[in-house]
Amino acid sequence: MPHKKNLTTSSLAASVQLIERRIYLIRGQKVMIDVDLAELYGVPTKHLTQGVARNMKRFPEDFMFRLRKEEADSLRSQIVTSNPGHGGTRYSPYAFTEQGVAMLSSVLKSEQAIEVNIAIMRAFVRLRQMLETNEELNRKFAAVIKTLSTHDKYFRIVFDELKKLTEKPSSSPRRIGFKGDS
Repeated sequence: MPHKKNLTTSSLAASVQLIERRIYLIRGQKVMIDVDLAELYGVPTKHLTQGVARNMKRFPEDFMFRLRKEEADSLRSQIVTSNPGHGGTRYSPYAFTEQGVAMLSSVLKSEQAIEVNIAIMRAFVRLRQMLETNEELNRKFAAVIKTLSTHDKYFRIVFDELKKLTEKPSSSPRRIGFKGDS
């Protein structure tokens, strides 16, 4: 598999958005794929996975898991991975959760790995903050909708009463007073 151009440290400072695009939601968790991480760290994917294999005790299932075939197939169109039918990888990629990515810093110890891990942690924090902001906005919006629906009932009553007051009087004149015997 041809290796992509390494990211420089200077480009990593502004790469949080690039990293965010490489965070996928799989099995209800935000994860990064081994191919993307290897590219960011500037190492071949094989070296990254070998480092992980030598340190498997550091990567429990909630830190890292192998993608199922259907998960890997659906990601193939989104990420650049080799085609297994043409001499590509034999195994599905690993998916690393935020904790798994943090643990990679103990396995990959280069300067670039340190810089990348800092940028990745910032991307995860930024995504979490954006999600919290969206959740807060959704709660506020729901409260406003609920309040408006309650007020809507009262407005309807007021408008009905105003409508009665502004309606044209009926064609027969109304008399005020008592009707006497004639």
